[in-house]
Amino acid sequence: MGARADAEFNTTGSRWLQPVSERLGFPLDQVNFLVCQLFALAAAFWFRLYLSPSHACPLVRHTVATLLGIALLIFCFGCKNIFFLPINTIFNFLHSVTYRYSMVTAMGYLTVCQVSRAFIFNYGILSTDFSGPLMIVTQKITTLAFQLHDGNTEERIVRPSVIEYLSYNLNFLSVLAGPCSNYKDYIDFIEGRHISERLRPHVHLKHVLLSLQSSVCRKLLVCCGCMLFFLVVTRSLPIKYNVDHDFVSHAPFLSRLAYAFFSIQAARPKFYFAWTLADAVNNAAGYGFLGMDENGKPSWDLVRNLNIFGIETATSFKTFIDNWNIRTGIWLKAVCYDRAPKHRLALTFLLSALWHGVYPGYYFTFITAIPITIAARAVRKSVRHHFLGSRGLKLGYDFLTWAATQLAIGYTVMPFLLLAVEPTMVYYRSMYFHVHIISILAAIALNQKHKPRETSATTERFPFSSSCPAPCQPVHSTNNNKKVD
Repeated sequence: MGARADAEFNTTGSRWLQPVSERLGFPLDQVNFLVCQLFALAAAFWFRLYLSPSHACPLVRHTVATLLGIALLIFCFGCKNIFFLPINTIFNFLHSVTYRYSMVTAMGYLTVCQVSRAFIFNYGILSTDFSGPLMIVTQKITTLAFQLHDGNTEERIVRPSVIEYLSYNLNFLSVLAGPCSNYKDYIDFIEGRHISERLRPHVHLKHVLLSLQSSVCRKLLVCCGCMLFFLVVTRSLPIKYNVDHDFVSHAPFLSRLAYAFFSIQAARPKFYFAWTLADAVNNAAGYGFLGMDENGKPSWDLVRNLNIFGIETATSFKTFIDNWNIRTGIWLKAVCYDRAPKHRLALTFLLSALWHGVYPGYYFTFITAIPITIAARAVRKSVRHHFLGSRGLKLGYDFLTWAATQLAIGYTVMPFLLLAVEPTMVYYRSMYFHVHIISILAAIALNQKHKPRETSATTERFPFSSSCPAPCQPVHSTNNNKKVD
């Protein structure tokens, strides 16, 4: 009862659904979030059918999208917590051409809110709160500011009006769970050019719109599967058990390693659910058309944030992060990796940690990822070519690298879920810091064998979004070279 009381006390949004929360046994803030996303899904269908560009002018579409987004924020987080979100957006609008100023103020404001979160909410407990929308808005503010500064003539981006800026940042399609999309793509969607500019001459619009329905249905089925998995499996494998005193003290190392592996695997579907539902919401409104794939079929993966198959079958650390939180990876590349004069990998991981929040677990995760990424590159360069001589050797190599990748990912992201210093250190000690030690030794040994070459910003491989040719530009969903956070 004490935990439930704390969860209720920390909830600042609407309490209309308190009986539903108690009946289902879920925290009220999570119930509010789910209901708001389902409402956004229904509103997206209405927005596409009854407020389409042929029925409403861009000003009306911008205004409605913005007001619906603000209404969802108020329901989820309360007036007090979201009051400064539109103010922050307007403030950055006034300085959107000054990209450095926008970066500093947006990230600074986000950090202040993250610090407040760590003190207002129970330390070490992750819960839905107003910093989530701020994280998405921070991406959008900085993305647009950098694009305006770069003066990308191909994008033909001009300084937006106030309502366009507010709509881009606060629209109901992405205000709760993202993802960050390209400003020009969003404006094309509002003004009715989003699909027509990507259609091939022989493809009929009716065929594309019919594919939209199947895309939304398919993504909603994935959401249902993820929810079922969460209810049946995830809740039976709590992450906190990895640092349970009795378990750590008495279970053998292999048992602890196995439980960590399966509990991390089981924790992913809740992220799959949130991001896939957000993708479906955008598609339902008619936003997200990428073009025709290599098979000539319409693809609605423009704002896709993850590739579940690519994640679960990843045979390298790089391939895994290529397919996880794709839009954030594109943002990190655009605002940090491509612009840092040196130490780009470390700076990008540190920016990702700062963007996620001030909990120490985030920094443990992203700092740990640095030597692992370097070691993984070195191993692939030194070892992989020896196993390409036969199909059997390649299959065995793929299986071993898959297992190693999944174990390394679990080891790396565990602090991200534990959040606090003490449980993180309990976990690392129980694992004898083995991934840290192995990755550092491998990186030193193999990098001495192969002296690093001087690489330019355009040729060095980026572990987030190397295939993205321009800031926040989408790449095809079937391309596993997408990079993510």
